[in-house]
Amino acid sequence: MGEARRPYRREPSERRRDDLIAAALAVMAEAGPGAMTVRTIAERAGISAGLIRHHFRSKEDLIRAAFAAMMDRMTETTRQVAEHHPGNPQQAIAALVSSSLRPPVMEPERIGQWAGFLNLVRQDPVMRDLHEAAYLKYRDMLQAHIQQLPGKEDPRLARHLAIACNGVIDGLWLEGGTLPHSFAPGEVERIGLSAVSSLLGIDLLAGFERE
Repeated sequence: MGEARRPYRREPSERRRDDLIAAALAVMAEAGPGAMTVRTIAERAGISAGLIRHHFRSKEDLIRAAFAAMMDRMTETTRQVAEHHPGNPQQAIAALVSSSLRPPVMEPERIGQWAGFLNLVRQDPVMRDLHEAAYLKYRDMLQAHIQQLPGKEDPRLARHLAIACNGVIDGLWLEGGTLPHSFAPGEVERIGLSAVSSLLGIDLLAGFERE
């Protein structure tokens, strides 16, 4: 590991739980799922391995909690940025797309974590349910903004557009986060805004300022 283990210490239960989740995410990003042993995660968190069972029933539960936390944080980041534009769905969508395609949502560490979790999603029904819930939460948020656009009120149409826009955002997020040096600063963000503009028939670039 690139970072030295943290010294063991006593801290409130909730803080230790958060530390374990953060440690699990760090190990996943750096070394993948094969390195996520109880000992490695505990050492990274500065917590004795025996204490993990006080916070999680199993290593699998800890991994699931870490995955859920990662997905929730990314979605919450985009939600908060979009909410800066109440009553203006066009600007809200622009903010949502833009925030999805720049740090802290789009960065190599996040891609490493997501890639490591992806294989577990295919194997574990609980992980698959968590993944589906996170996907639908983001997509439904996007759909709600789309339905506020003139001519996009039909839920079926808005759903189809949200699925298409989400696919564009996901693809750019994956490539931009995996190969950040292959793109000029802000290039992925602007491409995303342009592509979603074409899908929705609106101009998300006009007058938009980075948050």
